[in-house]
Amino acid sequence: MLQVIPIKAKSIFSRSRIPSCDFVVNPYVGCEHACLYCYAKFVCKWKNYGSWGSWVEVKENAAELVKGKYVNGTVYMASVSDAYQPIEKELELTRKILENMDKKIRLAILTKSDLVVRDVDIFKKFKSIEVGLTINGFDENVRKVLEPRASDHDKRVNALHELHENRIKNYAFISPFIPELVDLEALIKETRDFVDEYWVEFLNLRAAGEEFRKWLAENHPYSYKALLSKEKMEKLFYEVRTTLKKCGVNVAGIVTHHAGFKIIRS
Repeated sequence: MLQVIPIKAKSIFSRSRIPSCDFVVNPYVGCEHACLYCYAKFVCKWKNYGSWGSWVEVKENAAELVKGKYVNGTVYMASVSDAYQPIEKELELTRKILENMDKKIRLAILTKSDLVVRDVDIFKKFKSIEVGLTINGFDENVRKVLEPRASDHDKRVNALHELHENRIKNYAFISPFIPELVDLEALIKETRDFVDEYWVEFLNLRAAGEEFRKWLAENHPYSYKALLSKEKMEKLFYEVRTTLKKCGVNVAGIVTHHAGFKIIRS
């Protein structure tokens, strides 16, 4: 059973060290999706509520904190949670934040949930907004292990299509890219008619944690060894870049973690 912890936040716009944005808004801390590889598990060092995915902090005053506030720069939602995780369907905290947010703010949203299309009516009020879905095309048996409570692949793809139909700028965030488990070209072919832009992120093996690394090594040893090898990673990067150029789609960037966090603009 999910443990819900209501908290009062002092502020809601946090300065970001992520190169592609200036501020982040996290309506929640912790994520019910419980993705096995999630980098945000690091917050468990300071949050002694239990295992990742079993608890969520709810910033119950977040919608009030955005009222009358404007920040100059791109605002990303969210970095240590998913703003559209299952509890959002009940609480509608993200929706309330969006309703109160200055519509001149440049907003970027990324989620693994098709619930995001619920808020298309509000997205249309923003002068500058882009909404992304993380997709990877994992086999369903793999997805149930790695992303047990996230929307399935078809629902995420349908959400991208619905955003496109409503003329909301969208992007596909292909992540985590894991050799053998993710077919990049197939994902692009499936979505290219209704996706505006693509990102590709290689798995952050170190941040994914020991439990995930053990699972990958036991179940997909080639993938595990490839992600550990500098030579194989360089080859994989070349293959990814070649595939993106071959497909002729708009690419926002390729994110790598093998030698530290980097965004390569393609």
